[in-house]
Amino acid sequence: MNKPTAVAAGLALVLTAVGLAGCGNSEQPHVEGPAPSPTQVSGPVYVSDTLGHPLTRPTGFALTEFSSVSRLSWRSWGKPKAVATGRVQGMWCIPHCPAHGYPATVELSRLQRQENVSYYSRAVVRSSPHLPPDQAAKLRDVRLPVPEP
Repeated sequence: MNKPTAVAAGLALVLTAVGLAGCGNSEQPHVEGPAPSPTQVSGPVYVSDTLGHPLTRPTGFALTEFSSVSRLSWRSWGKPKAVATGRVQGMWCIPHCPAHGYPATVELSRLQRQENVSYYSRAVVRSSPHLPPDQAAKLRDVRLPVPEP
């Protein structure tokens, strides 16, 4: 056997032996202590409108391409859930909408952290019994735009 072939054969044997022996212990890792607690929100908290503009405690914004909320008065902001009262309206109620829409409660949730800021990524709008049933169902779980990290 010439020298390059012998070296290649030896290397193949070593790699086969390592592959058969494995590269570590097959036991599960041992974990001790309590699970880490969720980190507190730090830095600014935003909600994005349908165009992706970051807003803080907005008095109104486009929730979907067909619905918007206005006259918002925030009871909480920056916590895992932000809550406001205001009005909801949209293309779905024209021409029968009241002048400023229907009374509504808006809840923002599911904070997504991105570097030094967080964004609410879900919204729920409640306005019973004012909204048409199909529209009420659509506004029970609205995905909000969150910028790419």
